[in-house]
Amino acid sequence: MAESKGRYASVDVLRGLTVAAMLLVNDPGDWGHVWWPLEHAEWNGCTPTDLVFPLFLFIVGVSVSLAIVPRIEAGAAKAPVRRAAGRRALRIVGLGLLLNLVAWLAIPEAHLRLPGVLQRIGICFAAAALLAVYTRPRTRDVLFVALLAVYGVLLLAGGMAPWTNLASQLDSAVFGAFVYVTDPATGRGHDPEGLLATLPSVATTLLGMRAGTWLRVGDTRKLVVAAVACLALGWLAQALWPFNKNLWTPSYVLWTGGWSFALLAAVHGLVDRRGWRLPGRAFGLNAIAAYAGSGLMVYLLIASGMAGPLYRHAFASWMTPLFGPYVPSAAWGVAFVTVWWLVVRWMDRRGIYLKV
Repeated sequence: MAESKGRYASVDVLRGLTVAAMLLVNDPGDWGHVWWPLEHAEWNGCTPTDLVFPLFLFIVGVSVSLAIVPRIEAGAAKAPVRRAAGRRALRIVGLGLLLNLVAWLAIPEAHLRLPGVLQRIGICFAAAALLAVYTRPRTRDVLFVALLAVYGVLLLAGGMAPWTNLASQLDSAVFGAFVYVTDPATGRGHDPEGLLATLPSVATTLLGMRAGTWLRVGDTRKLVVAAVACLALGWLAQALWPFNKNLWTPSYVLWTGGWSFALLAAVHGLVDRRGWRLPGRAFGLNAIAAYAGSGLMVYLLIASGMAGPLYRHAFASWMTPLFGPYVPSAAWGVAFVTVWWLVVRWMDRRGIYLKV
C-alpha cells in the first residue's frame, strides 16, 4: 500500500537502487578493466549502464507528479511552489558545479568542466516542476512528442557522427574547453550532459510525470502497456536514430523509458501492493547526498594518494592472480557501494535526511 501523504515506498526504493547503480558504474577499481555491463556504450548502442541515468530522470518526473501536482490540484498558490522548486533546482545545479570544481582542484590530470550529471538533473527538475505547476497532463504529452520530433529533426539535419553533430558543436561553441572531452586532433569538444541533449532529457522526465499520474490513480496496467509500447517504438526508431546516450537520441528516450515504466510497475507491485521490503530505500531517501558525498570521497581519496595503494593492497594484489583483473575492479565498486549503503542506512535509522 502507499505510504502516508502520498509517498510511495516503491519510488524511494527504485530511486535508491538507481543511485546505488550510479555509484557502482562510476567507481571501478581500475578503469582499464571494467566489465562490459558496467561500461557505457562508446557511441551508438545501449548497455545496462546506459539505462541508469535516464531511469533516475524518469524517477524525478514521477516524484514531481506525486509531490507537486497534487498540491496544485488541491488549490495551492502557484508562485510559492514555483519559487521553492526553482531554489531547489539552483541548489542541485550549484552542487554539481561545486563537485566539478573540487574534482579539478583535487585531481592533477582533471580539467574544469561546466556541464554535469547534477546540472542536468537540476534543469530537468526545474522544467518538470514548472510544467507541473502550469500545464495539464495532456499538454505535457504533446510537449513530449514535440521535443522528440524537433530534436530528432535537428539530429538528422546535423548528422550523428562524433564531434561534428549539432549537440557537440553547440557545446564547443558555448563551453569551449570546459566540456567533458575534447578531440586532440581537431579541438572539437563534446559533453554527454551538454545543452542541446538536455531537450530529450526533459522528454525522459516527462515520461516519468506521465507514469506518476497513472501511479496516483493506481492504474498499473497502463504502466505495463506504456513499457511495451515504448520498447517497441524505441526499437523501431533505431532505423532513423541509433541508441545513443551521448546524444540522448529519440530511440534512446523511448527504449530507456520502456524499461523505466517496466521497472516502476514491477517495484510498485512488489513493494506497495505486496509489501515486500526490497533494498534501496535508504539510498532513495538521501539520493543526492549519497551521490555528491560519494563523489567527494573519491576525489579526496585520489588527491590524498590513497586510492591506488588501497585498491592494490585490498583487492588487486590477491584477486588478480586468482580471478584476473576484472573481478577486483568490480569488487572495489561493490565495496564502495556497500560503504555508502552503511552510511545512508545509519542516516535513515537516525532520521537524518539531507535535502538539497
